[in-house]
Amino acid sequence: MFFVCRWREESPFSKRVVTLPDATVLDWFRRGWVHDDPEAWIDSELGGHVYGLESIFEEVRKRNLPRPESVDELRELLNEYLWVEGDDEGAFIRLGEHALRVRTDDDEVDLAYYFLDDVAAAASPDRLAFLLHDTWPLPASSAAPGAVFDHGVPVRTVRLASPGPESVFSVRLCWESPDAYRNLDLVGAIVFPGLTLPDLAAQLRGVDDPGAHGWPHDVRLLRALVAPGENDVGPALERYARLPGYAPSPTGLNPAPAHAPIHGEMLELLPAEWPAESLIRLDPHIAQVARYIDGFFGFDQWFLFDTRWAAAHPDLARSLLRYAAHWDPYET
Repeated sequence: MFFVCRWREESPFSKRVVTLPDATVLDWFRRGWVHDDPEAWIDSELGGHVYGLESIFEEVRKRNLPRPESVDELRELLNEYLWVEGDDEGAFIRLGEHALRVRTDDDEVDLAYYFLDDVAAAASPDRLAFLLHDTWPLPASSAAPGAVFDHGVPVRTVRLASPGPESVFSVRLCWESPDAYRNLDLVGAIVFPGLTLPDLAAQLRGVDDPGAHGWPHDVRLLRALVAPGENDVGPALERYARLPGYAPSPTGLNPAPAHAPIHGEMLELLPAEWPAESLIRLDPHIAQVARYIDGFFGFDQWFLFDTRWAAAHPDLARSLLRYAAHWDPYET
């Protein structure tokens, strides 16, 4: 079984993935039902603190709650006694036969944690492959030209080129975005139809359309990161990896001005030195960066990949797109 915590982690992916010996979610909770120090037990079991999870075990001790004998009983107890914040509609604790998904916040950022048994992991790799992936970087291999990828996940579309069989996908995972109210109120990845990754930079810098002010924030940010005359998106992501702060953005980005001035404003934000902790990997059909922010927030991430990479890694690609669309990978 697996435990995953999507939070301010030291991992480049901002998540912690732990393998557990139990066969089911119910088994894990039953094993930990009575402990003198629930928080210490959770830290030992799950590789660190999990915000709010100790509350159910503290209530067990306080109220002498019976050990659950079924998933239905566990669900009832979690809904009654597990502490989560911001759950105005009662939708942040989701327990099925093979998976528990919980969303809460730590008063600074939203976080989510997951218990997934082996049956769940095997049954839904298109939903869970990225969630369970904990090794930097993502694989770089790609399929041949003409490969097909059908993602089947809600995305936002920005058209920079004529329609074609291939597309580029942009997934930026961050702690604050003008496009979302909170960091787990996710709005979905962005797709650029008719392009491959090597085409993207030139297409972005070549647009001086006033309508670009309506683009998603991440597209306007990426355009500002591309230098005049640049045909490779790699240097733009290298600049992104150098940016300071948890929500980096030029003040003039919202009106979507001409390309050269906004790129100049972007350059003024760059510090002289590259953060030693930031990671970047550039390949022909996937570019990925884990930008180090500080010891509190850890990292944020930006993935750019095209149809050829996605066709070679369809489960990883679909699950990454789902990761950007909703905090619960089982959300339809």
